[in-house]
Amino acid sequence: MNLKSERRGIHVDQSELLCKKGCGYYGNPAWQGFCSKCWREEYHKARQKQIQEDWELAERLQREEEEAYASSQNTQGAQSLTFSKFEEKKTNEKTRKVTTVKKFFTASSRTGAKKVAQEKIVKQGQLGRERNADNILRDLKEIFTPSWELASPTEVLAGKLKEIQEAKAPSPSINRQASIETDRVSKEFIEFLKTYHKPGQDIYKQCKLFLDAMNHKRDLSIEEQSECAQDFYQNVAEKLQTRWKVPPEKVEKAMDQIEKYIMTRQYKYVFCPETTDDEKKDLAVQKRIRALHWVTPQMLCVPVNEEIPEVSDMVVKAITDIIEMDSKRVPRDKLACITKCSKHIFNAIKITKNEPASADDFLPTLIYIVLKGNPPRLQSNIQYITRFCNPSRLMTGEDGYYFTNLCCAVAFIEKLDAQSLNLSQEDFDRFMTGQTSPKKQESDSFSPDVCLGVKQMYKNLDLLSQLNERQERIVNEAKKLEKDLIDWTDGITKEVQDIVEKYPLEIKPKNQALAAIDSENVENDKLPPPLQPQVYAG
Repeated sequence: MNLKSERRGIHVDQSELLCKKGCGYYGNPAWQGFCSKCWREEYHKARQKQIQEDWELAERLQREEEEAYASSQNTQGAQSLTFSKFEEKKTNEKTRKVTTVKKFFTASSRTGAKKVAQEKIVKQGQLGRERNADNILRDLKEIFTPSWELASPTEVLAGKLKEIQEAKAPSPSINRQASIETDRVSKEFIEFLKTYHKPGQDIYKQCKLFLDAMNHKRDLSIEEQSECAQDFYQNVAEKLQTRWKVPPEKVEKAMDQIEKYIMTRQYKYVFCPETTDDEKKDLAVQKRIRALHWVTPQMLCVPVNEEIPEVSDMVVKAITDIIEMDSKRVPRDKLACITKCSKHIFNAIKITKNEPASADDFLPTLIYIVLKGNPPRLQSNIQYITRFCNPSRLMTGEDGYYFTNLCCAVAFIEKLDAQSLNLSQEDFDRFMTGQTSPKKQESDSFSPDVCLGVKQMYKNLDLLSQLNERQERIVNEAKKLEKDLIDWTDGITKEVQDIVEKYPLEIKPKNQALAAIDSENVENDKLPPPLQPQVYAG
C-alpha cells in the first residue's frame, strides 16, 4: 500500500484498498495486494509451474534409471546373448516399463515386500533415485486430488490410533476450554442443519470427511492447510448453489455455520502454529507499538476529542473490541470484533466533528486505536483470518473493508518514520529512545479550532517536563553535596592525625602535695612570732 502523509495525517486512496489486478474486490497486503480469488489464481499458476518442473525431474530420473539398468544388463550378457534370450529380455523389459508407468499414476506402495523385491533387482544407488521419483509423483497425485479424499481406510485407522494415543496425555488447560465450546458449537451446527433436511445430511458428511482428512494432513505447511480449507469452502458453496439449489441468503448462513463448526475444532492446530514465524512477528509488532507510545493524536491528525465524555467512551469501546478479537476462535467472530471497533471509531469521529466521518479520518484514528490498545497477537490474528476465513467475507462488504484498513494500519505502524509524522529525524530518534517526550506546542502554532483541553494538556506536559528536570538537578546537587561533606570530613580527620603525629602528647607524673611554708625551715625556728594586729582606742 502506498501510504502518504498529507495535512499532517494519513491518507490512502480508496483505489489502493482494492485488488491490484482490477477485479473490484478488496485486496490484502498478506496476498501481495491481490484479493483472495486473484491470489489463488496467481498461486495456482506458480504452483503449476513448479509441478511441471517436478514432473520433468521425475521423468528424467526414470530415464536415467532405465538407461542404467539396460546398460548393466547388456554388459553382463553381451557375450553369451542369443536371439531367444534377447526376446526374453525384451519381454521382461516391457513388463518392467509398464509397471514403472503404472507407478507414475497410482499411489506408491508402502509395503515392505515390494521394497525387498526392488532391492534384489536394482542396485542401491538406482533404488534411491527410483524412490525420489516415486515420492515426487506421489506428491503430484496428492496435489490433483481433493484433500478430503486422500485418506485411505488404513490411514484413517492409523490416524484414529494416533489420536487415541495423544488423548492419553491431554493438556488440561487447552482441552477443557476447547471441549466445552466444541460441544456447544457441534450441537448448534446439528440443529442448524436440521432445517436443510437432505442437504444438511450431505453437508455434515462433507464436514466430517474434511475434518478427518485435515487430522491426517497436519504435517503439511500452514499454507497448504489453508489451501485445503479454501478449496473446501468453494466446493461446498458450489454444491449448495448448483446441486442442492439453496437460495443465496441461506448459502451465506450455511457457510458461516460450516466455518464456525470446522474452525472451532481446528483452531488449536492452525492458529499461530510452531512451524511459522507468526509468534516472532507478534513480538516485533508489540515491541514496535510500545516504542511508539509517545505518538499523540495531533501527530496523526486524529479528528477525535477525548475530552468529550461520549467520544471517550467510544474510544474505550473501540480499544476493548480490538483487544477482544484475540479471545475469539472463529475467523468470522474475529472479523466481527474488527467491524464493531471500526463502527465505534466512526461514531467517535461523527460526534467530534458533528458530521459523517470520511475514509481519510477513519484510517488515522484506527492507527491511533491500535497504538493505544496494542492488541495481543495482532499478526497471528490477521494471518489466521487471512488463511481460514470464508473468502467471500474478505473480498466484499464492510467486514472486508474494515479488515483491509486494519492491515494497512499495521503496515503503516511497522514502517512509521519521522517523515510520516512530520518530525525531524533527530526528534524522532530521541522520542524512540525515550530521551525526551513531545513538548508543548506554542500558542501560535495551534489551529483556531483546537479545544482548550488540548492546550491544557500540553501545558501540563510541559510543567511535568520542567519538574522532571528540576528533580534531576536537585538529585545531582544532593549527590555533589554528599560527596563534598565526605571529602571535608576526610580532610579534617587527616589534618588532626598529622598534628597529633607532629606534636605527640606527653603525660607527666602527678606532683606531690605541698607542705606548710615553714615546715622545713629548721634553722630559723627561733624567729619571733609574727606580728599580730593591734586595736587602739581612738
